[in-house]
Order: sequence, then structure tokens, then C-alpha cells
Amino acid sequence: MLEKDSLNKAFTYIEPGPVTLVTTREGRKNNICTISWMMAINYSAHCHIAVSTGPWNHTFQTLMGTRECCVCIPQADMAETVVGIGTVSGEEIDKFREFGLTPVKAEIVKAPLIEECIASLECRVIDYIEEHGLVILQCEQLWVDKAREFDPMLHANGDGTFRVDSSRVINLRDKMRMWVPEGSERF
Repeated sequence: MLEKDSLNKAFTYIEPGPVTLVTTREGRKNNICTISWMMAINYSAHCHIAVSTGPWNHTFQTLMGTRECCVCIPQADMAETVVGIGTVSGEEIDKFREFGLTPVKAEIVKAPLIEECIASLECRVIDYIEEHGLVILQCEQLWVDKAREFDPMLHANGDGTFRVDSSRVINLRDKMRMWVPEGSERF
């Protein structure tokens, strides 16, 4: 039976996607930021992503200055690392060294990929909607570790707890064929 609950908890039921690690590079310094609110806003060949962030964090300043980043998707077993990255400032420490992660040179942007992640997207900033704290990214290149492609991902509930997705796939593609963008099929 459904029961009324606090509207303050509403967003914990609609968190849009996996927790991500956003990397930037300013000069010779790499940085990583944990972002738990991100969503695809279209499905074209150059996917656009909305990221919730703002001037309260160091990464935002670099992101707006360089206009590029990598969005890296960690697997669920990296949960403590992901939370740790989000609790310290890259202005003060080298997060790659501190958390034992491996930066990998990207092809299009200067920000690094993260070797330990399932996938990484090289992205460029194309807009910032200040009123809502949304940075709009255009994806330029996708990198996938095929050996980990179906590892469970981590999803924030927005209250300090997380859900782990499963590798179970429900394939209803035949019923949705007309809405599936060409070349987007993963399974």
C-alpha cells in the first residue's frame, strides 16, 4: 500500500544515472570530482549530457576555464573510492595519487580517462545554465573496457546511501525498435 511521505525525499526516487567521476586537467594538473547527478539529454551521434555542479567546487572552475572534461563511469566496487574523492578538494591533493587511480591520455581532450573505470566519455562544455547549476556537455569519444562493460554500477539515492544495479538485462528492443537510435544497441 502506498503511503504519503516527505516531498524532500522525492528526488531520491528519480536519481537519473550512475555516479560518475569527472576528470579535468588544468596546465599539468589532473583532478577528479564525484558527480552523482548526471543525465543524457539526447541520443544523437554526439550525445549531450547535463551535469549538476557549480562554483562551490574546484572542478567547476577548471571545467568552465578549459571547457572540457572526461566523464568516467566507475563500477560499484569502487564505492568507497568514489565517496572519498567527493569528500576532499583537488585544490589541496592529487586525487589520482591519493586514491590509487591511473590517468590515461585521452584522444580529443586534455582531461584524462581513468583506467579503472568501466567506461569514459571525452566531453566538451557547450552550455551552462546558471539558474539550475547545469553544465551541458557534448560527448566527443566513448572508451569502454569490454571486460568490465557489464559490471554493476553505483547509483546515489541522494541521502548517503547507494543502489547497485545488476547485470540482468530485460530486452524489449523488438517492441521499441522505432525509438532505438541506430548503433546504440549494447546487448
